[in-house]
Amino acid sequence: MNPSYSQNPQIDEILRSAVEGHALPGGEILLLFEEAEIHALGRAAHELRLKRCAPEHVTYVVDRNINYSNVCYVDCSFCAFYRHKKDDEAYVLSEEQLHHKIDELLAIGGTQILLQGGHHPNLPLDWYKEMLGGIKAKYPTIHIHGFSPSEIEHFGKIFKMPTREVIAELQQAGLDSIPGGGAEILNDRVRGLLAPTKVTAARWIEIMEEAHSLGMRTSATMMFGHVETLPERVEHLLRVRESQARTGGYTAFICWTYQPGTTPMTETQPEQLAMLPTSGYKGSLDYLRTLAISRLALNTIDNFQASWVTQGKKIGQMTLFHGANDLGSTMMEENVVSEAGVKFRLTKHEMNEMILDAGFSPAIRDNSYRILDYV
Repeated sequence: MNPSYSQNPQIDEILRSAVEGHALPGGEILLLFEEAEIHALGRAAHELRLKRCAPEHVTYVVDRNINYSNVCYVDCSFCAFYRHKKDDEAYVLSEEQLHHKIDELLAIGGTQILLQGGHHPNLPLDWYKEMLGGIKAKYPTIHIHGFSPSEIEHFGKIFKMPTREVIAELQQAGLDSIPGGGAEILNDRVRGLLAPTKVTAARWIEIMEEAHSLGMRTSATMMFGHVETLPERVEHLLRVRESQARTGGYTAFICWTYQPGTTPMTETQPEQLAMLPTSGYKGSLDYLRTLAISRLALNTIDNFQASWVTQGKKIGQMTLFHGANDLGSTMMEENVVSEAGVKFRLTKHEMNEMILDAGFSPAIRDNSYRILDYV
């Protein structure tokens, strides 16, 4: 007997099709956003998650976000982190500062750093290569998950090199994988409003696929709940799914809600702020709906991370019943979201406790989702 997820026959048929592994057309994904009940989405997404990942385990990585610089001239309206070169709070980490942060990570059993900065106008390619090479020489076991397609595009312009060559140079110097930052919503109308000088949607995908062609794995992300429409969320999901079908290079998908806090949009752009939110579902409920729909729509990606860093511990637990199989990172350090006024932190003990209380077994993983240790 086929399971029933929804009392709406049309929604029920779409959910059953997704759980069976079929690629949903864009119109059906949009219908889920517009009409599906949250409990129906959660049930279907959770069932699919149990099929695609180890059903008894929830994973996470012990890592540290290191922002090597906060100097950036893209001036994204949703970002409270960036500074211009002459600002009092502008910085570029020294090698000593960077290595001290890695020493602290190793002291708690960490295995990975997430290395990101802004679009610095002056740092040469050799500076980045020396930074990566210095890390690998001193810490050969540390996985460097670094930069973003937007940063790579910026490097290509500054260094006057094709982006594929930039990635190859960084890879040779020690870069292991690329995070999915800067995707926001992969629609150029939205990107033109939020960050008109940032990489386009098509270029974001193209740079990720260049990395895949060099043997690198990457993640994909979506920041939503700002100026986008529901069809534009669907467009984002379809772009990621089509890219994954071409390369198979995405290890995970991570979505989170825009955090207005003290960002420029909140402080100086009331016309954009007035557009929040664009859907009838608000806050954490919108987040859980979007996470569940993402799991159902992206049938070619196995791992879905929960964004407890933007939602908090309680919603973080709820994600494990709405499609997420991974809690991301312990977030030993996080600077970008916290600049907007959102500051959630979890120790390894708290992470394990959260997973156990939800009825799963914790497992520590690496960037490729290989299990390093069962807790």
